[in-house]
Amino acid sequence: MVFDSFIAASYIQLARWGQHRGISVDTFVEQVQATGWAAPAAWTAILATLVSAAALLGLHVVSPELAPSWRMVSEYANGRYPALLTLTFLAWASASFALIAALWPLHETLLGKWALALLLVGGVGQTMGGLFDINHKLHGPAAMIGIPALCAACVLVTLAMARRTDIAAPPLWSAHLPWIAFMTMIVALMLFFGALKAAGVEMSRDAAPLTALPAGVSGYVGWANRLLFAASYLWVILASLRVLHAARVGQG
Repeated sequence: MVFDSFIAASYIQLARWGQHRGISVDTFVEQVQATGWAAPAAWTAILATLVSAAALLGLHVVSPELAPSWRMVSEYANGRYPALLTLTFLAWASASFALIAALWPLHETLLGKWALALLLVGGVGQTMGGLFDINHKLHGPAAMIGIPALCAACVLVTLAMARRTDIAAPPLWSAHLPWIAFMTMIVALMLFFGALKAAGVEMSRDAAPLTALPAGVSGYVGWANRLLFAASYLWVILASLRVLHAARVGQG
């Protein structure tokens, strides 16, 4: 029921967005007929991104006990609605896979092949993040596989798109935002762990999970983690919009 509500809301928002930009259902059908799977795949990437973002925002509402400033997104697995976290990750992965289909012509060049391959690896990591939560031994490897690959894919895909004449690339700054957010998260995590250790908090594998921050310890790693999600959402939407624009121009 929760899944259906989020998906329905995302469909409504997508339809309103399309109407605002003068894109009707007829226009969508024409794009499908003229461009094959590129346009519908781009729409799917946008929809999946909106579903993931809506689910992530919903987690902040239904699990307020997990402070977003220092709790990682993956920690919502220990909250009251872990299924929403699974939806967040799987929809995130679906957006990556759909974007591969939308940008499939990039595979014609070596750079494009590497770019799409990294986006695929990123999608696999995102899928693993949804299937194996933070309490599973494979969640850590999923992050180590998926996040760096996704960050690299954003840059390489953008560069590969920029080399083509039939499509415009998203702004380069949007491609750099994910890895900047990732590095910010790593630094914030190191500072956070250092502060906890200085406060005398046990950091061993067998230590009990923190329920509150010790006095004098501030954590911002949670915001950095969420910035990574937001940055990747933004880039996927911008890249997908470039595909849709190219489809409309191709029709003309």
